[in-house]
Amino acid sequence: MSGTLPTTVHTFTDDALGEHDAVGLAEAIRRGEVSTAEVARDAAARVRAAAGLNAVQVHVEVPQDGTVTGGAFAGVPSFVKDNVDYLGLPTGHGSAAFTPRPALRHAPFARQFLSTGVTVLGKTRLPEFGFNATTEFEDAEPVRNPWNTAYSAGGSSGGSAALVAAGAVPIAHANDGGGSIRIPAACCGLFGLKPTRGRTVANDMSRKLPIDLVTDGVVSRTVRDSAAFLAAAETHWRNPKLPPLGLVEGPSERRLRIGLLLDSPTGVRTDEATKAAVTETAAALEKLGHRVEPVRIPVDPRFTEDFLDYWGLLAFLLGLTGRGLGAGFDRRRMDGFSRGLRERYMRHMHRTPAVLRRLKRSRLAYATALRGLDLVMSPVLAHTTPRLGHLSPNVPFDRLLERVVDYVGFTPLDNVVGTPSMSVPAAPTAEGLPVGVLFSGRPGAERKLLELAFELEAERPWRRVQDSATA
Repeated sequence: MSGTLPTTVHTFTDDALGEHDAVGLAEAIRRGEVSTAEVARDAAARVRAAAGLNAVQVHVEVPQDGTVTGGAFAGVPSFVKDNVDYLGLPTGHGSAAFTPRPALRHAPFARQFLSTGVTVLGKTRLPEFGFNATTEFEDAEPVRNPWNTAYSAGGSSGGSAALVAAGAVPIAHANDGGGSIRIPAACCGLFGLKPTRGRTVANDMSRKLPIDLVTDGVVSRTVRDSAAFLAAAETHWRNPKLPPLGLVEGPSERRLRIGLLLDSPTGVRTDEATKAAVTETAAALEKLGHRVEPVRIPVDPRFTEDFLDYWGLLAFLLGLTGRGLGAGFDRRRMDGFSRGLRERYMRHMHRTPAVLRRLKRSRLAYATALRGLDLVMSPVLAHTTPRLGHLSPNVPFDRLLERVVDYVGFTPLDNVVGTPSMSVPAAPTAEGLPVGVLFSGRPGAERKLLELAFELEAERPWRRVQDSATA
């Protein structure tokens, strides 16, 4: 880390973006208080000011002609994560194993994202193929956490989360195949909601897999930004198999029955600082009139091994099909974590049919646990945000895998089952680092989750990075 890089990094200043969230900025543009050209110019300056976070993969200059596009976020600057095709920009998937080619067309989700009116300024970094829970690399600078640049920004949407938390843009694309929206949201003090499987447009690759783990969404500094995104995205395309969501604008009068899970159903124990943040949030919910009670989720004891086998299957398939991603693909140049997952899968390949059967049966265990409950709450992560290097792909694979399992004990279940799940900021640690609380519900329960998040945001406004900056 450069000796001149401050401990805390933010880009908030008295410019066209101010301290607006995406909804507020779009309103200011519509009212003519600021122009799209001013916003694009000042956002580009903020991105340059946040360069020390290493969050950006590609930054493009946007024509500043003042044209206002349609959509809820017309003129709002944003970024696309570098695992989704965006016309004319290379899609690198965070990997050094190939040279990416410029995309010939927008991916289906990129079109849905653009339909909200955002102005895309480029692409954000992710760990190789999104496998790791931190955005770190073997031979490149890591993405740094704006709250403390010695710490991880989470993964795999770490670049998007770092930019939004630092104020470079108010909202950014993220996606989640094992926690990749919720983990960086928790690490960076943001709101992050993984929608129900099928709530947003699926990508072509995941549709072909036996279990589609990945759902696209955003990370944001406010609940209303994520709510507005989902409502706007729904006007572009709505899944007829799910109940319509519409625009959620605030809390509900209805009181909920919420199950509380402090240790992971997979057996991973939660550290005391994280437990304290979750129990404090539970106490606040009870004060608001909600009922919180212990819950048990009886997942198969082999769930962690099965999920890792499936994760390894994805790494194995990438090793076979990587030539389609770009020029010169060489699976031997995949990073140590990706190679380790692939090699582990090859040793366990014979277990694949049984793994798939057990993972698909997780839906029954989850449905059983939610019987009589509205939502389940737990930590997002089993321990507080680690320092950079703890989860680096340079760590020997067996040790790194053990560390990842001990960290990511809660989020993967919602990806396997397909249920919606959100990370809501809680009280920070004694060191001032953010902690996230996870809330999950039945398929299609985004409205219930958003209403609760609005209530928590109003009752316990979350701390802002610019208030704690030392730089």
